[in-house]
Amino acid sequence: MFLGKYQCTLDGQNRLLAPQAIQDQLSGSLYLSQGFDRNLLILTGSVFEEIYKRVMTLNIADPLVRLLQRLVLSTARELELNDAGQLSIPMELTEFADLKENAVLVGLGDFIEIWSMEGWKQQEEELKNSDQNTSRFAGLTLATR
Repeated sequence: MFLGKYQCTLDGQNRLLAPQAIQDQLSGSLYLSQGFDRNLLILTGSVFEEIYKRVMTLNIADPLVRLLQRLVLSTARELELNDAGQLSIPMELTEFADLKENAVLVGLGDFIEIWSMEGWKQQEEELKNSDQNTSRFAGLTLATR
């Protein structure tokens, strides 16, 4: 399970140095895809396959379904963690997420988000608004049993 947030660096060849805590959990097949919020997603092979299966069962006659399939599948790439603990991010995805020298990895259980520093600062500002968040999250069922 991926948890926590980590600041990391991106070198001149678009290689992201993953923190050791993340490296220890990244094994087997990995996928990188464009996220929904101008960020990137790192998915394990099993999570990516589950998303793929769900997306492919949707009705392709629906324009919104085709848009979702394009978003998820056309930007997806296999990802490898090299021996130095780096993840190579394709240029088109670094540009999409506006990644510069520094980035933030955010563990969200089954997957990891990659954010630009500026993008993550905006998310943190949104998370700080507890009054608004209380009303926004009230309709979600967060019961543990």
